[in-house]
Amino acid sequence: MQIYGDQNSGNCLKVKYLADALGIEYEWCNVDVVEGGAKTDAFSRLNPFQQVPVVVLENGQVLAQSNAILIYLAHGTAWLPGDPYWQAKVNEWLFWEQYSHEPYIAVCRFHMFYLGKSKESREAWRVERGEAALDIMEKHLGQQPWLVGDQVSIADIALFAYTQVAHEGGFSLEHRPRINAWLQECRRLLDV
Repeated sequence: MQIYGDQNSGNCLKVKYLADALGIEYEWCNVDVVEGGAKTDAFSRLNPFQQVPVVVLENGQVLAQSNAILIYLAHGTAWLPGDPYWQAKVNEWLFWEQYSHEPYIAVCRFHMFYLGKSKESREAWRVERGEAALDIMEKHLGQQPWLVGDQVSIADIALFAYTQVAHEGGFSLEHRPRINAWLQECRRLLDV
């Protein structure tokens, strides 16, 4: 298997973390998104969306979109519950991550980490929504140790990737002890 991605991207790291946890052998193919690596003709043939990550399976089939890749790789493993209801609960978090977490936490991080802009120059509405997303996670993790039920899942990997670097986007986790405890446990389980 080949993983095309940028190791500074949380979306790419999600796939790497799960592949490593499952012991899947892969070749990492670096794509420098800042330098336009995802916009080349060769990469566009792999993924017309021109986004990383992309996985090329051993049979040549191609998958894009980080959470779709997580679902595929986790199928039939302990990282994705077998029961359809609990699978749907995992999907709730995966969809929420891409709609209500990543566009704020990751975009603010891109603004500061990749572009080198100041914390003060972030868009206020993005900051507000990012803080709200972290507040939702803090409250939820106060009720249970993992995002779905009492077992770690790909939902945790999906949210871990950008939450662990939220500070690089100007977000503080100091007053969020439940997120911090969850991050520590994710790091231990993923060995990162």
